[in-house]
Amino acid sequence: MRIALLGGTGDIGEGLALRWAFHSDHEVIIGSRDPDRARAKADEYETELVSRGRDRRINGFVNSMAADRADVVVLSVPAHYVTDTVEAVRDKIGEAILVSPAVGMKRDEAGLHYNPPPAGSVTAYAAEAAPSDVPVIGAFHNLSADRLANLDVELDLDTLLVGDDDDAKATVKLLAQAIDGIRPLDAGGIANAPEVESLTPLVINIARHNPGMHDVGVQFK
Repeated sequence: MRIALLGGTGDIGEGLALRWAFHSDHEVIIGSRDPDRARAKADEYETELVSRGRDRRINGFVNSMAADRADVVVLSVPAHYVTDTVEAVRDKIGEAILVSPAVGMKRDEAGLHYNPPPAGSVTAYAAEAAPSDVPVIGAFHNLSADRLANLDVELDLDTLLVGDDDDAKATVKLLAQAIDGIRPLDAGGIANAPEVESLTPLVINIARHNPGMHDVGVQFK
């Protein structure tokens, strides 16, 4: 399966790209608004993988070209860039599945707080911007980007999936399971995305206030 990570030069994009390339045989494509930056980051990820005995080819393209080549398109961009990113590639998505891991947050002296867009969640925001026939799945919201990108770290974390298309959700579940130590759990439809996304600032605040929990994640037992 071909996975395009739009904004794949950023933290969450790097972590997911390295994990999929290291743990699976899925083809990973890095997208960026700047194709030179996409290619440079793809080369950087390849070098990291080679240093760990994994010889993988990762390509980098401008976002629209990355989306055009993918079966699954991951919007690994900050929440406020989601609509612009979708609109820039909407004619290239085709029959791909769109995945949204972004969370709207704001910071004050007390810490981080959930700050959803008017749509109610970033997942719904992405769905509003996407073509009506493109399924949108919310996933990977509560994972530490630093922990993902550090291949020395063994994962033992859950990720919650929300979406209204069961087949698309099943595909994203398989992609999540392809990363060792990630357990995907179905959290229902997109209407439940606010509850899922709001866990992210909570997790970050816990990490901030408790020594030794910088890379804290979520598990359900």
